[in-house]
Amino acid sequence: MKAVYLDCFAGISGNMLLGALLDVGLPEKELRRALGKLPVDDYELIVKRVVKGGISATYVDTVLEHHHHHHRHLPDIYDIINRADLPEPVKDKSKQVFSRLAEAEAKVHGSAIDKVHFHEVGATDAIIDIVGGIFGLYYLGVEQIYVSRLHVGTGFVQGSHGIMPVPAPATAELLRGIPYYSGDIAKELVTPTGAAIVAVLGDGFGAMPPGFVCHRIGYGAGTWDLPIPNVLRLQLGKICGDGNREMCVIETNIDDLNPQIFGYVSDKLFAAGAVDVWFTPVTMKKGRPATELSVLAPVEILDTIVDILFTETSTLGVRYTLVDRIIAEREWLTVELPWGKVQVKVGRRGNKVCNLAPEYEDCRRLAEEHKVPLKTVQQTAICQAMAIAGQGS
Repeated sequence: MKAVYLDCFAGISGNMLLGALLDVGLPEKELRRALGKLPVDDYELIVKRVVKGGISATYVDTVLEHHHHHHRHLPDIYDIINRADLPEPVKDKSKQVFSRLAEAEAKVHGSAIDKVHFHEVGATDAIIDIVGGIFGLYYLGVEQIYVSRLHVGTGFVQGSHGIMPVPAPATAELLRGIPYYSGDIAKELVTPTGAAIVAVLGDGFGAMPPGFVCHRIGYGAGTWDLPIPNVLRLQLGKICGDGNREMCVIETNIDDLNPQIFGYVSDKLFAAGAVDVWFTPVTMKKGRPATELSVLAPVEILDTIVDILFTETSTLGVRYTLVDRIIAEREWLTVELPWGKVQVKVGRRGNKVCNLAPEYEDCRRLAEEHKVPLKTVQQTAICQAMAIAGQGS
């Protein structure tokens, strides 16, 4: 499956990720076309090549026409994203990132989520960075995102609430459960926007995942000139041979937990590197209804998964089983239909195509826009993808 590894030796910000995606192959015209669908027009997008510490990189800057930040609330940002004619997965992930930002800000400042004034992260430039970055990952067909330990910097930073330590309180909140270190660079190297993006999208943190093979490398530049190259290194490649990794299934039965918490626990497990998480209704002793929480994960993160289950749920015990699995190699294709573009996941067993799965949200959007049966869009996408992928090749 297609994956990226973000090497954050100089931290990460929204515009650094956007620059790295352009550097690794995201067409600038496609990015500008996508961003043009957002109902915001008070900015100019600057893209240029720079050299940071001897490394050539792509620098992206959003220059606001009016030199002030909009203090938007979360519903305002949702409205902007919802009104954009963008793929549903892009809009959903973008809203998740802003929601996570709002949760962090609310906790730090003792406010309700919908009442948070985003300040630094609610302005047009943050919307461009987040939506643009998620669109870029979607366009390139990235299925999994892995992140190195984050270099956050040290010292203090001037924020809208005054002078704050590095990492800023909201950033520190976003990085809970994610490995990071301070180093000796007296700058804020990880911004709240960058932290929120990796917190929501990251599938694993730390070392490069086993089986990862890099095909292309891109560099996204930060603003400052530092003693180290101020760039984010993005490695685009595939996870190969993942089916040979030793896996385990961790399970526990829970009958006394608020159901609202299960979704949060699922997000935490995926962020820690779980391959899959699922819930099964079961009946326990004395006829009590309960939920069986199951996690599929690599053996090497078993302790991490168990720690999350004990910390975030009401369980007092878990069980695990070592398992083997065989998976098909996966890649994404973008096919052009009479009604628009659709992404299709292609599964291969050896050199043979074994499955084709059109992206549901893409097909649904085109079916609704053009008044075409959904199954017609899906079947047409499969035919187009089969012609490209080469059935039986």
